[in-house]
Amino acid sequence: MQLSLGQRGGAIVEVRRILAILGLLDSPDQPGSDPHFDAATELAVREFQQGRGLRSDGVVDAETYRALAAARWRLGDRVLVHNATQPLVGDDVAALQRQLIEIGYLQSRADGIFGPSTENALRSFQRESGIRADGICGPATLRQLALLAGRVVGGRSQLLREMAAVTDAGPSLIGKRIVLDPGHGGDDTGATGSGLVEATLAWELATRLEGRLTALGVTTWLTRGPGNGPSDDERAQFANSQGADLVVSLHIDASPSPLAEGVACFYYGAGESSSAAGERLADLIQRELVTRTGFTDCRIHGRTWTLLRLTQMPAVRVEIGYLTSAGDRARLLDPHHRELIVEAMLAGIQRLYLPPESDHPTGMMRIPASLRA
Repeated sequence: MQLSLGQRGGAIVEVRRILAILGLLDSPDQPGSDPHFDAATELAVREFQQGRGLRSDGVVDAETYRALAAARWRLGDRVLVHNATQPLVGDDVAALQRQLIEIGYLQSRADGIFGPSTENALRSFQRESGIRADGICGPATLRQLALLAGRVVGGRSQLLREMAAVTDAGPSLIGKRIVLDPGHGGDDTGATGSGLVEATLAWELATRLEGRLTALGVTTWLTRGPGNGPSDDERAQFANSQGADLVVSLHIDASPSPLAEGVACFYYGAGESSSAAGERLADLIQRELVTRTGFTDCRIHGRTWTLLRLTQMPAVRVEIGYLTSAGDRARLLDPHHRELIVEAMLAGIQRLYLPPESDHPTGMMRIPASLRA
């Protein structure tokens, strides 16, 4: 799906209707009008994307359309119940999950999908609240949740649990379980520039990193092979099925402007939900890459992209330069710089698990020597 400026059709009508409900467009379209993707719609889409941690380009792609469809629901608009074949998705589900997290019944992330873990948490809450434990969020359950509103303080318990899990895992990389995700693949080659292909470069960097991690006693998996390209949903499901500790997704960018350059790291985060450990890992990898390689620092950013949102463990996406930048392209072509890129990511992963007293200044860690110490 790709909806953009100038287009017409039923999908545009639906997008404009949701934007109007959210207060981002002045009013819903009237019967008999000819709604289209005009400049006001593009501006509203950009504002929505920015608030949701999506790429703010004013184009309604599959990610933005999913977020729009979810945003139209508020908790209480409908009865929530688990449907194994077609799970309910929406902001109302995410709001319910956040409440269950804060009162200690749900341990996973608020992803806005009413799955088995949400149903089980809801049943536990209902049972201990003395109401029918049917796993259905209807009026009686909402009334009981409202009674607890304001009584639970301290907040962001999921973030505290996530960082505690990292600390409890211990400082050594031995025994850690990490999924490496080379972006794109198969028919989806990703960005291209001067004969270079993102999918090919991401695969090479991922396999280099895999080799270094495996040599250090880490159990690693790749989400794809050299010639296939699963969807982001499938990649997230794969990582969850392996019970991984971390996910590191590797990409290279491109831009119509040859002046665009630099490296950026992304973690799950937008609004009331974020990954504390993911943000920490993104920051460590970003600082190591900038210090060791000379890439321009494009900083770290919270996003709600599918892979970051659906993984149950901390996940980061690393955009390693621009194929359309002469300087970045030269670094990516240089075998020495590719090794520096891998070393930087490895150092960032190791530093995530180190206590403050054992950590190293950015750019100073040499992995084999630090492990022997």
